[in-house]
Amino acid sequence: MENLVKRNGGFFPVVNTFFDDILSTKDIFDWTDKNFTAIGSNLPSVNLKETDNKLEIDMAVPGMKKEDFKVEIDNNMLTISSEKEEQKEETRKKDNYIRKEFNYQSFFRSFSLPEYIDEDKVEASYKDGILHVTIAKKEGVKKKANKTIAIK
Repeated sequence: MENLVKRNGGFFPVVNTFFDDILSTKDIFDWTDKNFTAIGSNLPSVNLKETDNKLEIDMAVPGMKKEDFKVEIDNNMLTISSEKEEQKEETRKKDNYIRKEFNYQSFFRSFSLPEYIDEDKVEASYKDGILHVTIAKKEGVKKKANKTIAIK
């Protein structure tokens, strides 16, 4: 339901209406990442979880295959990326008809990992549109306790 808005008559009522409409749009200045799909980005959503003995990363990437992903750890930096290209061609000689379509999708996400992870104990799996990465922590290494900082 639209709100009732009083418009100024003025000399250029159409121009005034145009600017009133643009400036009253609430989402025009909202640059948060809550709506990447509206601006054409294909950055997948990620859930991060830390337990006593491992780090877990779940990434929502439906419609892909496990072969589409590249998961790497280098110098305590986890990188998950994908590049997927599709090409379709349809031809009907009888109608002298040719249709070609192509699609290209890619993303790149990187995460800085803590010093206490074990780079040799990393597992990744893909099921039901979720890429699941598990990274074990080194044994005997304790995580530093959280420190609360007082705000002045």
